[in-house]
Amino acid sequence: MTRFAFVIHPIEPKEAARRYPIAKYLPDRWIESMIARKRPMVVSKITGIRSITGEETEGWFIGCPLTPRLLTGGLPIEAVYERLEECARLAETEGAEIMGLGAFTSVAGDGGITLAERAKIGITTGNSYTTATAIEGLIKACEAVGIMPGEATLGVVGATGSIGKTCARMLAPDFAKTVVIGRDASRTGAIAADLPRATASTEMRDLLQADAVVTVTSSDTAIIEPSHLKRGAVVCDVSRPRDVSGRVTTARPDVLVIEGGVVSVPGNVEFGFDFGFPAHTAYACMSETMMLALEHRTGDYTLGKDVGVDQVQETLIWAKKHGFSLAGFRSFERAVEQSAIDRVREARRVPVPA
Repeated sequence: MTRFAFVIHPIEPKEAARRYPIAKYLPDRWIESMIARKRPMVVSKITGIRSITGEETEGWFIGCPLTPRLLTGGLPIEAVYERLEECARLAETEGAEIMGLGAFTSVAGDGGITLAERAKIGITTGNSYTTATAIEGLIKACEAVGIMPGEATLGVVGATGSIGKTCARMLAPDFAKTVVIGRDASRTGAIAADLPRATASTEMRDLLQADAVVTVTSSDTAIIEPSHLKRGAVVCDVSRPRDVSGRVTTARPDVLVIEGGVVSVPGNVEFGFDFGFPAHTAYACMSETMMLALEHRTGDYTLGKDVGVDQVQETLIWAKKHGFSLAGFRSFERAVEQSAIDRVREARRVPVPA
C-alpha cells in the first residue's frame, strides 16, 4: 500500500481556538504571532479509502500552523519553506510517500517547486484535479439552469493563476465570448490574447457580462459582491476562503453559486477531522493526492504556477478508474436544492425590466 499525507492550515487566526481556547479572546495578529512559532503536527489519520479496483490507501492530515497572510507575505518566504519542509519530514516519518499541499500552502512561494527539490517524498498541489472538477462542475451547473455555452459569455476571475489560466484555456473554445479578470493588466491581457473571442479586464464590474463564472484567486477576503453578477448567472467558486461574498446568497436568489472541487471518495473514508464537508467527501486537491497514492505514483506531480491540460485530463481518467466523482452541487456548505436551480432557470427566462 502506498500512503499519503495532506497539509492543512488555519484559514482564519481564530481557528487556532480549536487547540488553544484562549485564542478566541486575542486580536488576530497576536494569535498569528503565537502560532507562527508552533511546529507542524499530525492532526489525524485518514483510513477507509478503497478504489473500485480494490486498491486501498491511507494517510495523514499534517497541520501547518500558518494562516493565509503568513503564508503569502506575512513571513519571509524562507521561513515558510522551512515550515513546509518540516511537514514533509513529519509525513515521511509517518510513512507517507506523497504529500499534497492544501489551500494557501499550494500557492506559497513558487507553488511547491522549491519544497519538491528539498523533500524526500513526492509533492503535489492537487491543482490538476481541482481544475478538472471546476470545469466539470461549471458545465453541469450550466446544463442545470439552461445556459448554452455556445451562446453565452464565460467569466474567469483569477485568470493569471494556475487553475484560472487552465480553466480559461479549456473552457473558452466552447463559449461565445470570454472575459478574463485579474489584478495585473499586462498578465491578464496576455492570457486573453491566447484565447478565442476573449477580452481582459482588471475591473470586477465587467463580470456583469458573464453568464458562467469560474473564480479562483488567492485573496483572503471575498471579492465578488451581489452587484457584480448578471441575472441568471452560474458561479463556480474554487477558492478557499471563498471569493464570493456571503451576501450573494440573500441578495441574489437569481444566481447559482456552487463550490468547486467537492468530491465523493470511494470506500468508507474516515478523516478523523471535521473540515466542514459531508461524510465521505473531500476537496479535489485532497482527492488528487489520494489518487496518486492509489496509482502508486510517488514522484512529484502538479507543481508551480501552471497546470498542464494533459495532467488535468489524466486525473479525470484516474477519477473514473478509482471511483472518485463530483459530490453534487453545494453552496456555502449546504447542498443546493432543486428549487434554487429552478429559480435561476426561471430568472434566465424572464426579461430584465427596463
